[in-house]
Amino acid sequence: MNLVIRHAKPNECNLILGFIKGIAEYEKLSEKVEATETDIFNSIFVEESAKVIIAFVDNVPAGFALYFYNYSTFKGKKGLYLEDLFVFKKFRKNGIGDSLFTFLVQEAKKNNCGRMEWVCLDWNQNAIDFYLKKNAKPMDDWTIFRIDERDF
Repeated sequence: MNLVIRHAKPNECNLILGFIKGIAEYEKLSEKVEATETDIFNSIFVEESAKVIIAFVDNVPAGFALYFYNYSTFKGKKGLYLEDLFVFKKFRKNGIGDSLFTFLVQEAKKNNCGRMEWVCLDWNQNAIDFYLKKNAKPMDDWTIFRIDERDF
């Protein structure tokens, strides 16, 4: 298995959207996907609001991660926020998720981040077990709040 992980290119917005739809399907949230290829292109390659890395196995897209930088006032440093990490089912159990995660840890180190954070659905035990093996600590004392743009 030849695994290559690299940053996404502007002509790969359809592929990125395919990964997003894949994770939405896995999370049983397909109806929530509103993003278009144009949205992805503008957000990632024009505004640079987020970054995407893609894992290829023998030149076939296998997984991706989308992340961006936030800021911790307590740390006084930026942090890496992992929005999505997803591997297509046929490529799972081959260390691809682990390699994507390791790539992001290295990005965080390279960019002097004070921490790396993400959220995980509480029913996704496979993901929870994966993150616990990475020495991640659940932040059970925090509640996520959200206001949708329709409610601004």
